Amino acid sequence: MSALTVRHDPEQSWDDLVRFWEEMEWPEGSKVEIIEGIITVSPAPAYHHDVIAARIQRRLCSVIPEDWEVFQTLAIAVPSRLGMLIPDLVVAPVRENTEADTHIPAALAELVVEVTSRTNARHDRIGKPAAYAAAGIPLYLLVDRWAPEGPTATLYGEPEGDVYRPLSSAEFGEALKLPAPFDLVLDTAEFPGV
Repeated sequence: MSALTVRHDPEQSWDDLVRFWEEMEWPEGSKVEIIEGIITVSPAPAYHHDVIAARIQRRLCSVIPEDWEVFQTLAIAVPSRLGMLIPDLVVAPVRENTEADTHIPAALAELVVEVTSRTNARHDRIGKPAAYAAAGIPLYLLVDRWAPEGPTATLYGEPEGDVYRPLSSAEFGEALKLPAPFDLVLDTAEFPGV
């Protein structure tokens, strides 16, 4: 099943778009995001997708500070890019006083991780990283199971405007190092293949 998109009225304000996203009854188990002003409803991820996310999460939990968490279903808001995005993983400090219960400002994230699915690979490669960079998120890890040259994991950083610089890349089976504050080596050999 592929993603469904719901276009909104261009005259609609960001607050109206977020309110629609929050209040609409979406299909249970689906992932609902606003990507470049378009509401996108995707099916639940596949098994291998979730295994990869879980293995990365386990490794991240072993190195983050006590007052940080690794979130799997946390929405992050990027109003400047008309985005309400739900990365596969978000690493962010825990905040007791947040303005909204449904999301946090993307600028609070230290790292976002996306694992591509066949239906969303383009979003994970183009639209979402532009929003993450524009929000100033320091690191973006793209685990691209469907890359044309074969499954790869690429770490991006040093955001400038809406563009990241590639910091390192590894084909599945190779190691990929995440810099401080993580100082972590991910063994992509632990990731199930396509």
